[in-house]
Amino acid sequence: MPVYEYHPDELAQISVVRQAHGLVLGEVKEQWQAACDREERALAGPQEPRKPTALDIASCQRIEWARIVEVMAEQQMSVYSPDQDRRVARREEQRVQRMATEAAWAEQSGGGLPVEVLRHRVYRITARPTAASAGEQPLVRHVFAASGGAAVEYAQAMFSRPGSTYQDAEYRITSIEQVLPTPGEFL
Repeated sequence: MPVYEYHPDELAQISVVRQAHGLVLGEVKEQWQAACDREERALAGPQEPRKPTALDIASCQRIEWARIVEVMAEQQMSVYSPDQDRRVARREEQRVQRMATEAAWAEQSGGGLPVEVLRHRVYRITARPTAASAGEQPLVRHVFAASGGAAVEYAQAMFSRPGSTYQDAEYRITSIEQVLPTPGEFL
């Protein structure tokens, strides 16, 4: 079965566009500044070894907020509307085209099955060493998974895998939080 999967950068863009819908330019600029601040904090913090990272997500969101500020100024929008944003329409056309390409490929290969759309989310997993010494920082990793349970399973495997950078200590997951798309949003 052909599969179309949303990736973290697409989820960040979609989430920002949905949050921006109906905002005036001043509010969009405030959101852009907040995204810049999140990116600076992520850059200053410990870097994660694999993608997606807090820095990747913050960068994607900052870029999208900056793009929306530019579009609103260029088109003199009083209120942001994705319907008037050519880039949003173009992205959707490209996504539909990729799905059509996948479906055509499946049909040619004899499958003829519909394209399955995977609606993965990005989760922030926080873990602490079980034998934590004084002042030890929690470990934060971002995981791209279909559900919170799948993210926890992936993180547990990551913390216990032989050869892992984490195998010297045992980790206990202390929290899991969906960060993309914004909780409650559906694709």
